[in-house]
Amino acid sequence: MIRFGPSGIPLSCKGRTLRDGIEDIHNLGLTAMEVQLVRVNLNERYAGEDDIGRTPREIPAELIVQIGRKEERKEVLTSALDEKIEKGDVLYSLASGIAGDYHELEELGDLARELDIELTLHTPYYMDLADADGLAQKSVQSVIWGGMLAEAMRAPIVITHLGMFGELDPKEALNRIAKNLRTVRDAYKKAKIHSRLGIEASGRKEVVGSLDEILTLVKNAKGVLPVLNFAHVHARGFGLFKRPEDFDDVLSKVEKVSDGGHIHAHFSGVEHADGNELR
Repeated sequence: MIRFGPSGIPLSCKGRTLRDGIEDIHNLGLTAMEVQLVRVNLNERYAGEDDIGRTPREIPAELIVQIGRKEERKEVLTSALDEKIEKGDVLYSLASGIAGDYHELEELGDLARELDIELTLHTPYYMDLADADGLAQKSVQSVIWGGMLAEAMRAPIVITHLGMFGELDPKEALNRIAKNLRTVRDAYKKAKIHSRLGIEASGRKEVVGSLDEILTLVKNAKGVLPVLNFAHVHARGFGLFKRPEDFDDVLSKVEKVSDGGHIHAHFSGVEHADGNELR
């Protein structure tokens, strides 16, 4: 089945909540929506008496994504949503703007399925999975938290960008990114997150994500899926899509590394020059 839908809440929507967006998409006759995790800001607090003995997913009005617990004078962090909260724990919650708590996320997922709308989730747009100075670790954590939200909504895929080459040799950058993608994949498995991780093609040369780079990464990080952004591939290919055969060729390459032939793709117009997206 081919599904079409917008990235984010439609401009036609009078309300600006995710619920409003889902309902508006249904009224437009569309069947998909990409939920945008625009920013990742953490709030922290000590566990209160009402929290002790409960799990993060049971706490109302908060999206708790980590528990910090002192063990031998060191804080140990866990993102297990079924971990019982103990006295002295520090609770880290996500201020995402998507939903107030996990119960609301589950309700929104139920609403989307009732209206035959498939939800997906896009992580923050500025990510860097190649960096060696801490930013990659933060990006990995953001993608894991995105998976936790996606799982609550039962969204089948979490989409992320990959980051800049910077001064890295392309081979070294791809090796670092593949390692971090495997880390996220394994974290999803450990947390019983059924959403798949998808990596999106980029529109500029300095950003990792040419079609060939995406195909290489999904081969080196088994279980990760390619996300085909036609505008970006068109720009990187110096105006690649000129004939129907050009689309067939790209789709054939992506289909070979997409489980079951399921392809997640983005369409938009694009202005480009010299192999780079302009806008």
